[in-house]
Amino acid sequence: EVQLVESGGGLVQAGGSLRLSCGASGFTFDDHTIGWSIGWFRQAPGKERVGVSCISGSDGRTVYANSVKGRFTISYDNSKKTVFLQMNSLKPEDTAVYYCAATTRRCVPRGMDYWGKGTLVTVSS
Repeated sequence: EVQLVESGGGLVQAGGSLRLSCGASGFTFDDHTIGWSIGWFRQAPGKERVGVSCISGSDGRTVYANSVKGRFTISYDNSKKTVFLQMNSLKPEDTAVYYCAATTRRCVPRGMDYWGKGTLVTVSS
């Protein structure tokens, strides 16, 4: 059974940093024959869920939303079976529930096959 468990959210002041973790189990992320991707998505109150960043298990390729480029970094630690999202220079508009999700299809909100329950990030001004 595929499971994704997020952690690391919290309250931080603008300009600060947080590191989110997504523990992945029940599948082999770097299986080249399947082509998994894991992504981080976020949903602010009253807004739709949007993509933040994705990482490919087969080649490590990463993509970022324009709004977080240069501030956020996604990475995967195979020994820990965990995907991290390092978030620096946080802004109040980064406030949202952050979700980790996995897919064998396109790494977009409607393309994800499995979702975690989310972790809340609040950035105060």
